[in-house]
Amino acid sequence: MNHATQLHICYISLPRSAFTTLQKRLFPIYFRSQSLLLLLTIVTIPSQGPLTLIAHKAAWIPFAIAGVTAALNLLLYGPRTRQLMIERIHQETRDGLQKQNADDDGIDETPSPEMQRLRRSFSRNHAMSIHLNLLTIGAMVWWGWKLASNLKLEL
Repeated sequence: MNHATQLHICYISLPRSAFTTLQKRLFPIYFRSQSLLLLLTIVTIPSQGPLTLIAHKAAWIPFAIAGVTAALNLLLYGPRTRQLMIERIHQETRDGLQKQNADDDGIDETPSPEMQRLRRSFSRNHAMSIHLNLLTIGAMVWWGWKLASNLKLEL
């Protein structure tokens, strides 16, 4: 079962607050692990380790792409998305309390302007994080393809 399927099952099965708690704890670990694995890959490059990147200029391109996109997710978009997710939950609570205090006749079911702003901001940052993650994965697949194409298999 892949990561997306597992998250979808969690999204469907867990209450929203539990799902939010799971995500806010899971993704920082994921982005740190992604960055550490990228560094481990650089250190273990065949034949001369990181010196290979200096000797073969084209070899560093996938690492540069993966490094920049992983760093952006680790340091900027991951934390920003996490914070906006938490702020959205707090805003839902504030909006819910306001609705409870209002008369049932005058309740407007549209989200508050602050909630609309938080949702837009969260969506933009979350989409950016997803796309950066896909670019990181794509760059590492590119490196894997380059590495595998250099293998000499004889039967």
